[in-house]
Parts: sequence; structure tokens; C-alpha cells
Amino acid sequence: MTSDLRDWKATLRSRLLAERRAVPADVRAAEAAALAAHVSRLDVGADQTVCAFLPVGSEPGDASWLDGLRCRVLLPVVTGDSPLDWALHTGPSGLAPAALGLLEPTGPRLGASAVAGAALVLVPALAVSVDGVRLGKGKGHYDRSLPLVKAPLVAVVRDAEVLAEVPAEPHDVRMNGVLTPSAGLRWL
Repeated sequence: MTSDLRDWKATLRSRLLAERRAVPADVRAAEAAALAAHVSRLDVGADQTVCAFLPVGSEPGDASWLDGLRCRVLLPVVTGDSPLDWALHTGPSGLAPAALGLLEPTGPRLGASAVAGAALVLVPALAVSVDGVRLGKGKGHYDRSLPLVKAPLVAVVRDAEVLAEVPAEPHDVRMNGVLTPSAGLRWL
């Protein structure tokens, strides 16, 4: 990665994180409710699997969106510099605090390859471009996991985080769709 690309990513991440932190609590709550409503309308069968995540900090959404998924839901488990592991979401009582301020499922680990069996993967992002380039937080956890996925990948961002352009690297896996509070699911 060139230093210009690295600087562009760092500057964009810093700006987006500051903008997220500035969102008032009532706006966050309204956006979380809107995302939960959109998630409840996703076309996923009860016999299918969705890989999702629990939003933390200033990420859009909240745990309520998992209630709208009427299917098997897997949540990520951070395992160092390896691809993400996955475990079944069994509800709030099956979650425990983990590294990076996350809540992770406490049940049996299903392995990194569990994401390959998903019908849909909801992916956290700081931004996504109109052509599907995703900007994450820079730790690489999803970068190492997304190449295993055969299902549609949907970045979850605030409306203002869908950008005309996001810096891309050769290893970046493009998103197929974006889920925002106002527009819901849009395919890219």
C-alpha cells in the first residue's frame, strides 16, 4: 500500500469516526430502530443462516436488529490475526464481554469456514462506496474472513457513509449491497 493510500484511509477513518461520535443519542436511537425494521424485512428463510454482528460504540444499529432475523444467526468471534471464528447467537444471555469492546457469543465455536454457509452476511463498515468498496476500522478481521463467503455481502452504514469513492486495495472484497437507516437494503 502506498503512503498516499494509507494517509487517505487514515484521514477518512478519523473523519468518519468523529462524525459518528457527534451523532446525538436520539438520532442514533431512531437509526437503530429503522435498521431493525429493515432487517426484519430481509428475504431470508427460517432454514437459512445470516452472519451478522453486534454494533458497538458509535456503529449504526443496536442489538435489537438481531430480533428481526427469523433464522439461524451467527456472530463473529475475534481470534487474533486469523479469520473470524463464528458462533450461534442464542440471545442476550449467551453473550459475554470480549476484546475490542465487543460482546461475543459464549457457545461452541464453529470455525472460520462457518461464514461460507451463510445466505447473507451483514458486515460492519465505516463507509462503502457506490461501487462496493468497504472501509473498515483497519484491523483486517473481515478482510481475512470475507474471501470465504459465497453469499451476498451487505455493508451496514449510516446514510451519509455511502460515498462516491472509498480508497481500495487489491485484497478488498467488494460489497454487493448496503443497508442504511433511510434507504434500507440497496443492491450495488
